[in-house]
Amino acid sequence: MITIPYLTALTTYFSYGLLFAFGQFRDFFRKIFDWWHASNLQGYAPICLGLEDFYIRRLYLRIQDCFGRPICSPPDAWFDVVERVSNDNNKTLKRTTKVSRCLNLGSYNYLGFAASDEYCTPRVIESLKKYSASTCSPRVDGGTTSIHMELEECVANFVGKPAAIVTGMGYVTNSAILPVLIGKGGLIISDSLNHNSIVNGARGSGATIRVFQHNTPSHLEKVLREHIAEGQPRTHRPWKKIIVIVEGIYSMEGELCQLPEIVTICKKYKAYVYLDEAHSIGAVGKTGRGVCELLGVDTADVDIMMGTFTKSFGSCGGYIAGSKELIEYLKYTCPAHLYATSISPPAAQQIISAIQVILGEDGSSRGAQKLARIRENSNFFRSELQKMGFEVLGDNDSPVMPIMLYNPAKIPAFSRECLRQNVAVVTVAFPATPLLLARARICISAAHSREDLNKALEVISRVGDLIGIKYFPAEPQKQQLEENRVKLE
Repeated sequence: MITIPYLTALTTYFSYGLLFAFGQFRDFFRKIFDWWHASNLQGYAPICLGLEDFYIRRLYLRIQDCFGRPICSPPDAWFDVVERVSNDNNKTLKRTTKVSRCLNLGSYNYLGFAASDEYCTPRVIESLKKYSASTCSPRVDGGTTSIHMELEECVANFVGKPAAIVTGMGYVTNSAILPVLIGKGGLIISDSLNHNSIVNGARGSGATIRVFQHNTPSHLEKVLREHIAEGQPRTHRPWKKIIVIVEGIYSMEGELCQLPEIVTICKKYKAYVYLDEAHSIGAVGKTGRGVCELLGVDTADVDIMMGTFTKSFGSCGGYIAGSKELIEYLKYTCPAHLYATSISPPAAQQIISAIQVILGEDGSSRGAQKLARIRENSNFFRSELQKMGFEVLGDNDSPVMPIMLYNPAKIPAFSRECLRQNVAVVTVAFPATPLLLARARICISAAHSREDLNKALEVISRVGDLIGIKYFPAEPQKQQLEENRVKLE
């Protein structure tokens, strides 16, 4: 639970209120001017209407240069960012021929596989020559190759489940499979900060949805107990099925799921556990097998394991791992398997090769080194940010670390000033986060050297002082402590 300082909350509310008031004022005059011009769509309702449209026009467009920055190189530790200009007050942005070489603190390249790799890249190129870039077909038609079958077996063995099914898009893995797993008469209990793909998948299922307080097992048990006692709405019949959905690492908080306690509660009330490991698989655990390995949870106690290949494996797509009966059922019913084009063969080969490196099957210890480095880099960077006085969310070992900004004016200020000093960061605001909880989300990679991290810390510290986001007192440095000790002596 984030506790916002009173003064920070007050100034943030005031800033948003000011933006809202000026926006409404401008919209009032816009309506007057539009009244004089005849519309070509007389009788039609506006296609873009409501507070979302207002937010985009009057708030987002002011700072849209901080989002969607194009790059023209692999998303490695350093990458090339294409500079853009605007001649109409940021309403439209045009790419230029200028390129800035920036330190990459935004990509999900946790293990450094997104760039060229000595083991993975030659095998991906070979698969491209053999199978082409796309199967141009769903899995049930002509879209299953030997690589797809090898990938599913490889993923199942890696995560410790009997079987797995893969899809071509990580977002779809949640949004298309949840409606197949549960429907009307079922109960979904979801963490309040679960990803949008889970939210949309749950809504599309037709099941009753209830939310428990973020990462709070005691409240989960309370919600489970109450709704099991009440039963289904109106009829009060027992629920056909109950699924509890959590994430391994929460992508906007950087927090590890309290999985052992949640599994114990779900066993007690006979509810299924659905674990989304999009940001944890490959990134945490001694051998990269995710939060189950890190927190000592038997994978047999997690009924449905979901993950994506876009973070730690340098590829695309997602997977569901579970019992053989579950996976066989999904292959007959899941729209992402039946109707969507199968994952690209070169992308599938990239995943297989990355897993082989992680497990040391390439004949080297590079995988173990990458896992050790991502853990060391993450803990070092988080510790240094906290010492500087930043409010940093998340847990140790997590490569995701949000720095709280709060005030809307500090979102573009932080992003633009970091970019000016050749550090590329991702800023996140409403609607991806609650209105008051804007933040910069730092993603650390095993590809970052200690020199890279020190440079990033220097830049972020300077920018933090400039825009005033060091909400806590900084720890005194060793040199200052020694000087004070000498004075006392």
